[in-house]
Amino acid sequence: MTQQSRNPLAARGPGRPPTAGVTPGRRSVVGGVFGLGAAVLGAPLLTACGGGAGADPKTVTFGSNGADATPKSAYAAVTKAFTKDSGLTVKTNTVDHDTFQKSISTYLQGTPDDVFTWFAGYRMQYFAKKKLCSPLDEVWDKIGAGFSDATKQLSRGEDGKYYFVPLYNYPWAVFYRKSVFKERGYQIPQKWSEFIALAKQMKKDGLSPIASGYGGGDSWSILGAFDYVNMRTNGYDFHMSLMRGKVSWTDKRAVATLDHWRELAPHYQQGAGGRSWQDAAQSLLDKKSGMAVIGLFLGQQITDEKIRSDIDFFPFPEIDATHGQDAVEAPTDGFMLSRRPKNEDGAKKFLEFLGGARTEEVYMGVDPSNLAVNEEADTGSYNALQKKSADLIASAKHISQFADRDSDPGFISTVVLPGLTQWLGHPDDGAGTLKKIESQRSRFFTA
Repeated sequence: MTQQSRNPLAARGPGRPPTAGVTPGRRSVVGGVFGLGAAVLGAPLLTACGGGAGADPKTVTFGSNGADATPKSAYAAVTKAFTKDSGLTVKTNTVDHDTFQKSISTYLQGTPDDVFTWFAGYRMQYFAKKKLCSPLDEVWDKIGAGFSDATKQLSRGEDGKYYFVPLYNYPWAVFYRKSVFKERGYQIPQKWSEFIALAKQMKKDGLSPIASGYGGGDSWSILGAFDYVNMRTNGYDFHMSLMRGKVSWTDKRAVATLDHWRELAPHYQQGAGGRSWQDAAQSLLDKKSGMAVIGLFLGQQITDEKIRSDIDFFPFPEIDATHGQDAVEAPTDGFMLSRRPKNEDGAKKFLEFLGGARTEEVYMGVDPSNLAVNEEADTGSYNALQKKSADLIASAKHISQFADRDSDPGFISTVVLPGLTQWLGHPDDGAGTLKKIESQRSRFFTA
């Protein structure tokens, strides 16, 4: 069963971070802070496939945000394999990514599907704390041997119980086409000054230096750059404190982040506020843009293997040598169990299957734009980008999830994102933007 978005602004970005999951009360509080109307912030509809009393014990319902062609096909391959192994049928409720995130709170408080796609870390803990999902310790007793301690930590709630089964992760970095760099004689920048100098040269050469598209429901796409600039300027610990509401957004360190970002902003692709992330990515593939700060899911845009082999990336450049390039943004996606599943036994069997190495191999066999998290999964079929991505994540001292996964989702979607996208349109010293964001912090975080 597939339900399409009823929101004209809903984006269809694959494997990318969410943009909401907030309560109506918070929307009404902050809706006017940056001049956004209720139509933009209103949550579209997400409902379960069906069920209720007398649900079929041989059927498991699955709520999926993988509406784009590649992840949809990958999940279909996974559910088909599970049905073959277990004899259970999986009824999939596929909803576009943006709608899924914007409706998730209402969905989970109603009659959700047995198993649903979601995200590790703070975003999982947010719903576990509200008791809108079920613990999975029994499942982890069977799948735990395949995962690292770091992955296990990302899968536990604040109470120490497991609530999440991971499937894949993917890094954000600066992507480019190797042939463009070779033809133009560009060098890979390691430091911020080199990065800015390269962007200036690309502009002189007639390229859009940084591919960018954050129109409609794609405002989330600016957060990768913000996270990296903040971590490179102030370090991982400050970034996480800022995300968790522990420090002021008017702190001089946050000001320094926007000061650095303002150096890069003039080199963003013109008209970014009216462009989708997919169109921005396509401009990189078409050699109209020189670089893109984006996740490995860029690969879902590529159908020509010659182009795929021409894509490469480098870590986001160093800004302060104290912090170097020791932090990597690598969101982790996976699955959770609803609080009152209609077929609990079947759902747990499905989650055990989803947490297995073989399942990750099946998924990656269809969608090569992600990385298996289970350490027992066979990575022999990884392409060059996947191998390099795995090495990048493995080398990281710190791993962030993404701004709206590391913070309160309502704060990011209704305060931070509107503020930063408005600022990007006319980047100044950021004082006014940071002051407006700070004015709402206490509504989402308690001291």
